[in-house]
Amino acid sequence: MRFRPCIDIHNGKVKQIVGGSLNDSKEKSSYADENFVSGENAYYFAELYKRHNLSGGHIILLNKAGTYEYQEDLKQAEFALKCFPRGFQIGGGIDADNALKFINMGASHIIVTSYVFKDGRVNIENLKALVKSVGKEKVVLDLSCRRRDGNYYIVTDRWQKFTDTKITEQTFLELYKYCDEFLVHAVDVEGKASGIDTELLRILADSAELLVSKQSTGNNVITYAGGIASLEDIDKIERTGNGNIDFTIGSALDIFGGGIKFDDVSKYSGNT
Repeated sequence: MRFRPCIDIHNGKVKQIVGGSLNDSKEKSSYADENFVSGENAYYFAELYKRHNLSGGHIILLNKAGTYEYQEDLKQAEFALKCFPRGFQIGGGIDADNALKFINMGASHIIVTSYVFKDGRVNIENLKALVKSVGKEKVVLDLSCRRRDGNYYIVTDRWQKFTDTKITEQTFLELYKYCDEFLVHAVDVEGKASGIDTELLRILADSAELLVSKQSTGNNVITYAGGIASLEDIDKIERTGNGNIDFTIGSALDIFGGGIKFDDVSKYSGNT
């Protein structure tokens, strides 16, 4: 199990937001409830992660592609990728037409949700187009989800729209044919530092065990995000997932205004 750091960018600023609060319906820029807005740019955080050998993290562009704010997000992402080439995966507004551009910018992988889960269901043709563009080994599928009617459903468009795809072991097995890794935000607890979603974690644990058995590298292929509030939560992820699930923390880290010390989680680098 290792720690995957993050750089979330919204309206051109490195931020931590409440995940379910993103809203594009406002008259001006995209709105979100903010937990933390950094005075430092993305380069600062990239340099910090590089110094601690924390590769495999993710940069998420939270604004809608095609907007002025998205372009400002992109500028910050470029700072980070120049500082730590191949140190980050990147997601937000990515499709088969522009995916290679992000790889050429220095990303190790591209992260995609909305382009693949289009109009509420899996678009296999778009998934195949991504693989053709950059290769299976550079695709990460963001299966971020919210709970509804007793099940977890993948949500798209910056977590605002439900799809008809449930989070199940079979879903992971089918989609793993087209990607290298999965990033799963538990959106209902994302950004709240109120504790992890244990029911979702159990589903991920069973899925992770299956996926690890199907590849030879020994690398974990599922990263969990959402609600981590303490070192005890990290221990619970390790126990429940039998070490097969990586994790990321945002709002709860002291570098983002939270109470968990970055130095305490940076030791989970996978290099010790």
